[in-house]
Amino acid sequence: MAGIGFELRKLLRKDSLLGLVQAYAYAGVIGSGPWVLSIVGMLLIGFLSAAVVVPPILITQFQVSVTWLIASSLIVTGVVQLAFTRYISDRLFEKRDDIVLSSLNGLLLAVISVCGALGILLAFVAFPGYDLAYRVLMLAAFVLLCGIWIVTILLSGLKRYKQILMMYALGYGLTVAAALLARPWGLNGLLFGFVVGHVVLFVGMWVIVAAGYPSAEALSFGFFDKKTRYPSLMIIGVLYNLGVWMDKFVFWLYPPTSESIIGPLRASVIYDLPVFMAYLCILPGMAVFLVRIETDFVEYYDAFFEAVRTGGSLEYIEDMRDEMVYSVRQGLAEIAKIQALALIVAVVLGPAALEALGISSLYLPLFYIQTLGASLQVGFLALLNIFFYLDRRRLILGLTALFCVANLGFTLLTLKMGAIYYGYGYAAAVLLALVCGLYFLDRRLGRLEYETFMLQ
Repeated sequence: MAGIGFELRKLLRKDSLLGLVQAYAYAGVIGSGPWVLSIVGMLLIGFLSAAVVVPPILITQFQVSVTWLIASSLIVTGVVQLAFTRYISDRLFEKRDDIVLSSLNGLLLAVISVCGALGILLAFVAFPGYDLAYRVLMLAAFVLLCGIWIVTILLSGLKRYKQILMMYALGYGLTVAAALLARPWGLNGLLFGFVVGHVVLFVGMWVIVAAGYPSAEALSFGFFDKKTRYPSLMIIGVLYNLGVWMDKFVFWLYPPTSESIIGPLRASVIYDLPVFMAYLCILPGMAVFLVRIETDFVEYYDAFFEAVRTGGSLEYIEDMRDEMVYSVRQGLAEIAKIQALALIVAVVLGPAALEALGISSLYLPLFYIQTLGASLQVGFLALLNIFFYLDRRRLILGLTALFCVANLGFTLLTLKMGAIYYGYGYAAAVLLALVCGLYFLDRRLGRLEYETFMLQ
């Protein structure tokens, strides 16, 4: 994330309204790009294809297929996302920039091979009797998404954000355009458009990484060495992604709240739309999170540990520690404020938005509680990011496990309590994990000097 901080500080140093707007815009799009752009893209494809694709169930099958592809690919690649980030971070600290691209290529080869084999198995076991084109397109989309998540973790180390934003716009724009052009071919046409757009996105992002980190070697598999693996980060990556999707899986797999759409893939009509609309409301919070945590906090974090390593005075070290604590508090407070504003806007504009989309107003209570839950999740993500900087992997593991298990338990409980409580399980799980995280953060920051010097 250091690259983001450098670029944002450069924009903020302009000391102008334009620089401030640019900083928040870059941070918001980069922080929420995969979520927001995929949601908007799928909604646009569905809306613009309604009059062409017949019967309408084909559009639903496309959207449900893509949703399951995104969820499963995030969880599967969660095993390596954080661990690979740490591996690359260590190599950059050693000034071995030349190993970044070859390591990425080695990991991509492994991920594409494993995910391709898994995808082939599922394509022919889970979808028996479906035409070959659908299964091949699903396989291609799954492998592409797995590769995209891997390449995306390196984008934060680059500073050419205009090119990155252009690639996201181009990739998702082509996804929508190609899907619309191919919509006369029904479900397979929509999936073909999805694959075409994501091929461009994947290749484009890889080229950006290659340009930023040229390498003499084509492949490197140092990441798979036992000495450089981080099992805790592998587990954390899976638990966090699984926790985010846990309540959705429960509603999809619980027969009274879902229906079969295509093959084994199910969807919950009463839960899905409000949930994905709520995630659109996290853009302001993600922007504030990146701007404040990745600029103010990182600046004093670097100064604190640089002083520790180089023998700075105790007074200076304590001053930098105090500034770190203050920046954390200010950052979290700003996230809370902006997401509270986003929640108010959602409450005010929610009825009109649902009416414009042709959605019943009965979904409003669920939309409100899901927006609250998504807002809390931004704060939880900010906490995890701070703990990652402090290298508290065991604590992060506990918090993500708590979030995952609580989301499962609370969501199951709300199903028993009735429809009026739908969505409260997810919000309660995020709130519980957030409160516990704040408690431990306060303790860790209060003991930062002691733990830095005495627990080495």
